[in-house]
Amino acid sequence: MNTREFPFLEFLNDLMRRRKCRPSRLASDMGISHITVSRWLSGVDVPGPRSCKKLAEYSGTPLESMHAMLGYLTHGSGNKSADWPEFREYARIKYPEELDEDIVAMIEDLIERRRAKRHAGRKHDLGK
Repeated sequence: MNTREFPFLEFLNDLMRRRKCRPSRLASDMGISHITVSRWLSGVDVPGPRSCKKLAEYSGTPLESMHAMLGYLTHGSGNKSADWPEFREYARIKYPEELDEDIVAMIEDLIERRRAKRHAGRKHDLGK
């Protein structure tokens, strides 16, 4: 188990203790599967962005703190998007065996196209 995950495991166990609930109840309350919570507790997996948001809302923890705890942000980075990991770095952490270099490059290209499209739309809106 990666040492980066220990703060999250401590957080999750503390949350269940404070809420006086078992993993199955936590899963039910959050609308996720019991298997997902079990994978988190065993250190096999960590929450993705959607689950981070659900956990943040359920626990009352700021989303940025959840992301930092899980290593998606550097600690103390606050809400600065420049401190978020690049997709390539995130993909290596989250999907070390599932995504090969070609898929990562393709996704990065799609991200850049979407950013360019949004940027062009903003320029058009400003010109009106």
